[in-house]
Amino acid sequence: MWQDKLKEIIKILENSSVNEIEIKFWGKTYRVVKNPSNNSAKQYDNNPGSHTQLESEKLEVKNDSLIEEDTLEIKSPMPGVFYSSKSPEASPFVNEGDTVKSGQVICIIESMKIMNEIESDFDGKIKNILVNNSDPVEYDQVLFIIEPL
Repeated sequence: MWQDKLKEIIKILENSSVNEIEIKFWGKTYRVVKNPSNNSAKQYDNNPGSHTQLESEKLEVKNDSLIEEDTLEIKSPMPGVFYSSKSPEASPFVNEGDTVKSGQVICIIESMKIMNEIESDFDGKIKNILVNNSDPVEYDQVLFIIEPL
């Protein structure tokens, strides 16, 4: 869905005198630059009439959350300390490459001396775990990247 919106923004930028647009959408920042500093803007014939178009390699799209296409994020719902297992001796709830179900406990965030079990919101495969055991985490910090099933 966001790719369609991004394409709309590119088309608007392409047909305007504006050189750069930065948009925040659902906690992510997208930056589109018409004439990037590396001067990679090109002209080519798409139809019988020649006109300048933005090509994907010419766009600088910055996503603060490092999310890739077709992946989802699980973020910390509160500030606290991240724990990957119930106890130091226990095995982690999940490892990279594991498949998880919606509602499955994937970590614990200790906040104000309360151990809060964090559940996956999605069915998918854990692509990346972005924090280490016992790391402090902030509200809305990305903890996991998941490839949906």
